[in-house]
Amino acid sequence: MKVTWFARLAGATAVVLVTAACGSGGGSGDGGSGAPAAEKVEYLTSFNTFGRDAYAYVAQEKGYFKEAGLDVSIKPGSGTVDVMKLLASGRADFGAGDFTTVLITAAREKLPVTAVAMVQQKSLAAIVALDGGGIKAPKDLEGRTVADQPGSTNQVTFPVYAKAAGVDAAKVKFVPSAPPALPQLLAGGKVDAIGQFVVGKPLVEKAAQGRTAVLLPYGDALPDLYGNALLTSAKLAKEKPELVGKFTAALMKGLEYSVAHPEETGEILKKNQPTQDPAVAAAEVRAMAPYVPSADGKVGVVDRARVETNIRLLTEAGAITAGVTPDQVVDFAVTPRG
Repeated sequence: MKVTWFARLAGATAVVLVTAACGSGGGSGDGGSGAPAAEKVEYLTSFNTFGRDAYAYVAQEKGYFKEAGLDVSIKPGSGTVDVMKLLASGRADFGAGDFTTVLITAAREKLPVTAVAMVQQKSLAAIVALDGGGIKAPKDLEGRTVADQPGSTNQVTFPVYAKAAGVDAAKVKFVPSAPPALPQLLAGGKVDAIGQFVVGKPLVEKAAQGRTAVLLPYGDALPDLYGNALLTSAKLAKEKPELVGKFTAALMKGLEYSVAHPEETGEILKKNQPTQDPAVAAAEVRAMAPYVPSADGKVGVVDRARVETNIRLLTEAGAITAGVTPDQVVDFAVTPRG
C-alpha cells in the first residue's frame, strides 16, 4: 500500500486540529493562564481493545487529543448496538460501530445516533472458520453453528449477507458467546465458525496454533457497504459541532498514523492494554490499512451517494423499512471534507 495519502493528509489534518483547538470555547478558564481547560470526552471502542481499535490509543499517546484541547477517556465497547445505546443515553460522547448495524438499529429502534466519519471505507465483517473444517464457501455455513456476541455486527448483518451470498440464514445457528472466548471456541472445535472481522485472522490463527483461518468476508458479497463509522449522539452533533470537529480530526489523525506505523501501534496498545499481544495487534492494523482510505485516498470521508446505496441494499434485503434517509443517520455538516 502506498503511503502518499498519509503525507497529503498530514498537513491538512494538523491545520484542522490547530484551528479547532484555538477556536474552542469548550472549557472553563484555568485560573488566569489564558489557556482553556481541556474538555472531557468519553470514547467507546467498537469491540473490546483489539488492534483494529488501537488508533484511539495512538491519538492519545501522540498527543493529538491534547493538542485539540480534549481530555479523552477511552473505554472498551461491546459491539455496535451497545455503543449506540450508550451514546443515545448520554453515557458516552463518541464511539465506533459498524455502519450497516447502525442503519439497521437506527431504523428499528429509532436511536438518536449519527455517524460523523467513516473509519473504514469497506465492511470488515466476516464469518471465520478453520481449514479442514468443511467450510470453504458461504453455502457451507448451512447446518453449522457460529459463535458470536449477541447484537454484534456480524450477527445483525448476517441475514443481509446471507441473502446476497445465496445462503439460507434460517439454517445457520448463532451461539451466544463472549467476545474474548470466540477464537478459543473455534480452535477447540466447540463451534464450526465465529463472527469476526477480517482483521481478526492473526488472532484466530494464534489461538488455533498453526491452523489456517478461512475467511468469508461480507464485503465480497456486499462491496458497497461501509465498515466502522465514528458515531455520536444527534444531540451532541447539533449542539456542539465544534467539539465533534475537534475530536473527529484528532481521532482520524490517530487512525492515519496507526495504519502507517503498525508495529508502533501494537506497542502503544500493549502499553495501554497489557493483556494484548503487540505482534497480533500490528498484524490486525496491517490487514486493516487497505480498508481505511477512500478511492481517492482520503480518510474519514462520507459519500452521500454511497450512504444511499447502503440504505437501498438493506431495504431490498428486508433488513430495514423504506423511508430511511442519509440525513437521518449521517450528520454531513460535521463530516470530514473530501
